[in-house]
Amino acid sequence: MADLEPRDTDVTQTPAPSVVALGEEGVLSRSYRGLSIGIVSVVLLIAFEAMAVGTAMPVAARELDGISVYGFAFSAYFTTSLFGMVLAGQWADRRGPLGALAAGIGGFAAGLVLSGTAGAMWLFVLGRAVQGLGGGLVIVALYVVVGRAYPERLRPAIMAAFAASWVVPSIVGPLASGAVTEQLGWRWVFLGIPALVVLPLALALPQIRRRASGPVTSTSTSTSTSAEASPPASASVDRRRIRLAFGISLGAGLLQYAAQDLRWFSLVPAAAGVGLLVPAVLGLLPRGTYRAVRGLPSVVLLRGVAAGAFVSAESFVPLMLVTQRGLSPTLAGFSLAAGGGTWALGSWVQARAAVEPYRERLMTVGMLLVAAAITTLPFALIESVPVGIVAVAWAFGCFGMGLVISSTSVLLLHLSAPEEAGTNSAALQMSDGLSNALLLAAGGAAFAALGGGTVAHTTTTATGAASHPAAFVAVFLPMAGVALVGAWVTTRLRER
Repeated sequence: MADLEPRDTDVTQTPAPSVVALGEEGVLSRSYRGLSIGIVSVVLLIAFEAMAVGTAMPVAARELDGISVYGFAFSAYFTTSLFGMVLAGQWADRRGPLGALAAGIGGFAAGLVLSGTAGAMWLFVLGRAVQGLGGGLVIVALYVVVGRAYPERLRPAIMAAFAASWVVPSIVGPLASGAVTEQLGWRWVFLGIPALVVLPLALALPQIRRRASGPVTSTSTSTSTSAEASPPASASVDRRRIRLAFGISLGAGLLQYAAQDLRWFSLVPAAAGVGLLVPAVLGLLPRGTYRAVRGLPSVVLLRGVAAGAFVSAESFVPLMLVTQRGLSPTLAGFSLAAGGGTWALGSWVQARAAVEPYRERLMTVGMLLVAAAITTLPFALIESVPVGIVAVAWAFGCFGMGLVISSTSVLLLHLSAPEEAGTNSAALQMSDGLSNALLLAAGGAAFAALGGGTVAHTTTTATGAASHPAAFVAVFLPMAGVALVGAWVTTRLRER
């Protein structure tokens, strides 16, 4: 998302005969078709929203006179999603994923409507925060659904389908959003997506109610090394974990705020953010995560390292191509479009039964491809180098991410006892989201420190290059180093 021995992980309390006698059924067989189409449609909508909203955001911020707080429209989603992930893990482990998924989709849609109807920037940002809370609930609930409703042999295939659902949005999303923004206005980008929620709900929720609802009772021995033992399914929500989740969200938000303003008094919110973040991370992630303890902790760590390095580098690619090489925003976006297809291809490869004994090796190769792709990006700053090198490099990097991200999801479910699937899925997603937030903040601070904050306003040279290429190098090369650390972490995934 290990060459591990398979074990029975079907955790529904009273499996129906069709679930037990699966034979050679696949994710689109009659038994699973409605569920698979429904949950993949949910991911498809989230993917389309992610690709489309980013295109409309600059227009929305300008119309609402909110350019000065533009970054918070993104960070608000990130920080509240971290809280939603922990809440979803608690909710799903105790009451099943159905309620968390329904509430998450509802919150996601409500946030889009609030942003789409906002008359002021603060309401727009509030809508993004509500949307992030819903998104955090949804993503963890979906992982629990996969762990409960699908046998272990089908999980790589459904994770590959999740990855494939990003292909069309990555290509069509920016174009469709741009056309809607120009012809109808940016608000319709936000208001149009909630209407599409009805179909996934109609398909998925009845199947989830039948296959994966209710708390889990299991006598299986846990292979997890969570920071603290999971309470029984009948227990009330762990208020300590909820408080820690709030701390991790607030701490991440303060650090992002401090990274946007490098003046000396930014040390105050930065220190407060660290003070909140460190104990929360230690309490919510599996014990030993940041020491790369073998097994589950290293799976969780790898997810964060891979996602953070990749997303932090990718975020600066379009800006580099526009300001340094003179490409239009549309062409700059298209330079990354092929990555959606190769990511899905990598996820499809890891889902093949024949490669299961070599999963850890494939993940090592995947992280090396990511590191190589990021290392290649600074060469595009050289005017004599064809700009197409970015598209080629990123296609290979996305293939590596397809191998790694889907495999971490598969391994997490394999290493989690049924009653811990929600908590551990939340930890995986938190590692992903938190690493994105922190590495983006670090990259942004380095970029600004080397003059990148004025790169869009500099006068270009005769060759079309702006005057701050070092600011981009200061982002890309450290992220390539982080990806190499991830390649080492892949050697720690197997439990001895």
